Amino acid sequence: MIHIGLLSTADIQRAHLAAAAETSSIVAVASRSRAKAEVFAREWGIECVRDSYDELLADPRLDAVVIALPNALHHEWTMRALAAGKHVLCEKPYTRYPHEAEVAWDEAERRGLVLMEAFMWRHAPQTALMLELLPQLGPLYSAHATFSFTFERSDSDVRLVPELGGGSLLDVGCYCVSALRLVAGEPDAAYGAKVPGRGGVDWGFAGVLRSNDVLGSFQCGFRHDERSFVIRGAAGELRVPDPWHASESRVYLNGEEHRVEPEDPYRRQLANFVAAVQGDAEPLLGRDDAVGQAHALDRLYRAADSDA
Repeated sequence: MIHIGLLSTADIQRAHLAAAAETSSIVAVASRSRAKAEVFAREWGIECVRDSYDELLADPRLDAVVIALPNALHHEWTMRALAAGKHVLCEKPYTRYPHEAEVAWDEAERRGLVLMEAFMWRHAPQTALMLELLPQLGPLYSAHATFSFTFERSDSDVRLVPELGGGSLLDVGCYCVSALRLVAGEPDAAYGAKVPGRGGVDWGFAGVLRSNDVLGSFQCGFRHDERSFVIRGAAGELRVPDPWHASESRVYLNGEEHRVEPEDPYRRQLANFVAAVQGDAEPLLGRDDAVGQAHALDRLYRAADSDA
């Protein structure tokens, strides 16, 4: 087993902890508040609490870290972790700036370290089933993705702070962008529109990505609950319910249901990361995907800002 440290006690770290038992040992945690980190460590049986993120990165026992900080801090702390000789699993989105992704993967490759962006939905059996059925659609025409939820937290939540990378596109819309790129390829044109809301962040975002003659569209936001992915081609339609959480593990091809045995996508993601660290597998998501994702996000923001 490899030894992992957690940068932050964010809620998403609970999913990583629950997934870790078979593949790795999470032995240390750090938070902005030591008291908060101590409570978290007691709850999850983590043996070591560090006083700061830098102190955690200096721990010689750790092989790797999981970074689940606010979006705007992902690149800075990934670079610090790589400089400390740690492999990095960084929560999505790694960045909206392509040059940051290039710099980070350059550094990881130079040091012989694994860096992976944590889009857990890509590891789900439901996603694999979708890709298996996709060729039956023939040439693709269009795809439409949605990911929205009703936001009921306080204004102090990091998702409502622009300086910390808040907003619906980076929080949930990035899943939709990931999906459109997965099935249609990298976009050659991007169009975006946003609705500002609490905190000054995009409370809703809609976009179009044109890729290889496929028109991909998406909607995301904090105002209602919706999660779906629909792909259309010459031979019909593929519908994927709740693709981001993979809670249903089924896909509909022209109305016919196809099922797959559900598995925890966080467990599969961590298993892939650990196997990559151990040299037994390639990361499912590497440089090309991270750079492509950043380019698409940046183009969408630029398009939306130009029409503001």
